[in-house]
Order: sequence, then structure tokens, then C-alpha cells
Amino acid sequence: MNLRTTLSLVTLSLFVGATAHAGGVITGKVVLEGTPPKPAKIDMSADPNCVKLNPGGRLDESVVVGPGGALANVFVYIKEGLGQRTFTKPSDPVIIDQKGCMFEPRVLGAMVGQTIEIHNSDGFLHNVHAMPKKSRQFNAAMPMGGMKLKKRFMAPEVMVPIKCDVHGWMAAYVGVLKHPFFAVTSKDGIFLIRDVPPGTYTVEAWHEKFGTQTATVEVREGEKAELEFKFAVAGSS
Repeated sequence: MNLRTTLSLVTLSLFVGATAHAGGVITGKVVLEGTPPKPAKIDMSADPNCVKLNPGGRLDESVVVGPGGALANVFVYIKEGLGQRTFTKPSDPVIIDQKGCMFEPRVLGAMVGQTIEIHNSDGFLHNVHAMPKKSRQFNAAMPMGGMKLKKRFMAPEVMVPIKCDVHGWMAAYVGVLKHPFFAVTSKDGIFLIRDVPPGTYTVEAWHEKFGTQTATVEVREGEKAELEFKFAVAGSS
């Protein structure tokens, strides 16, 4: 075997290795049809510390709608179709911060067993109360700014609610999965799930107020598959 042949085989090997795991992309938009509810102003008067951090007040974030009905904070994930494939959980943690008397982000995803690191960027007492049905619950006080709490959920569950018992308006939701194929819609309602193996999948979109929608999509190697999910305000049909 000469040098040219060897180089050709190496190049071919690198090409095949690079494309074998490239997969496709699932992308799209989530919209809310009908007149969205007007967000209520959060009453933070019970804790002067929260009032001080939010001099202009804060609005309820359970329904965040942008131009054209774009719906934010929707958890979109592959529900069925991956079969018995297994995936390695990331070594980097998922971060939830308690900042300005709100959980940031409100909606997020993590893999089973992945570290979830909860921060307290406020300089006073918060309480993190996670209420999974399939993993061990935890309820931990975080009385000082700069504190960090590390936890894991050991079973898949969509979704795990988290609240603060000190500040009743604080809420977060974690989608826990055995795979990394999930996303949360941005303020423009867009989601993007990368590196999906070719195949046909059931994709679900979850929203804390409007429930779930599902769709079937075929993903092809190196291509983009597009979906649109439409939620409706009650009585807007």
C-alpha cells in the first residue's frame, strides 16, 4: 500500500466518522392562537428584599407571548422513536439561578443523572423544593447569596416542578430525559434540536398552562425537519 492509498483511506475514514454522528435537525416554532391572557403583576410585598430588587415590579411569566403569537418557555422533546439507543449524560451541570426572586430559567431540560446546580444570586433566604414523582424529592433552604446546591434526578420525567416555599410565585420546571434531544422555545417561539439520528419520531411540546401537543416527524441525515405546534387560548376557536 503506497502513501497516496493510505492517505485516501484515512480521508475516507475521517469523512465517514464525521458524518455518521452528524444526524439531522428538528426545528420549528410554537405559537399561541387567540388573545393571550394579560400577565398579572406579581405581589412581592411580603418580602421587602424582593421589592427592592424589582423596583419596577415583575409580571407573571407562566405565559410569555411575543409578536405573532410566539410562545416562549415550551419544552420540546423527542418522546418516542429512539428505541434502545443509549446516550452519555453531559459532564457539565445544568444551572438554575435564583435571581431577583425568580427562577432563571423557568423551563429547562436535563438528562437522567446529570448534575443540576442551583445558585442563589440573591443575598437572602430562598428555598428550593423539587417535587418529582419518579425521583427523590428534595427541600433545601438556601439562606445566603452565593450558595450552590447540587442535585440529580435519576428517572425520566416530564416535567419536574420546582418551587420556593418562601416566595410562592417562584416556579421552575425541569424536563428529565434519557437522551439529549430537547429544547426550550425562546421569546420568538423558536426551538432547535441538533444531531438527531435519522429516523421517524414522535415529538411533544409541553407548556405549563396549555398542556401538550404531539407531532410525527421524519429526520434525514444532514437535513432539517420543520414542525409547527399550535396551542389555543380556551374559548378562542
